[in-house]
Amino acid sequence: MPARKDALGDRLSRSREISITVTGRKSGRAISIPVWFVLEGDKLYLLPVLGSDTQWYRNVLKNPSIRIDARGAEAEVKAVPVTDATQVSSVVKKFRAKYGASDVKKYYSKFDVAVVAPMP
Repeated sequence: MPARKDALGDRLSRSREISITVTGRKSGRAISIPVWFVLEGDKLYLLPVLGSDTQWYRNVLKNPSIRIDARGAEAEVKAVPVTDATQVSSVVKKFRAKYGASDVKKYYSKFDVAVVAPMP
């Protein structure tokens, strides 16, 4: 199993975007979407582009189990919603550092929530 974790960590460290698969809160279907992320230590940070209005975020509130896929390396993780303003701000800073403040401003419109997922 360690080899798989290493492959995932390696691919995450070289990726700007991953695919997450969530379970639809109404349909129950698997829904995959590309998202930006920040990996820091053993934590994966996600920032919904429309904040708490983002559909995948609303799905995570109902079913926190998500699948992440970084160029074919996959893992099942438990998403933990972050609603504390100080913690959300910290995640936003991580995104600005990785992707640039102008791109974060361009693509993200609401900064009221974030998601953290401990890596397996």
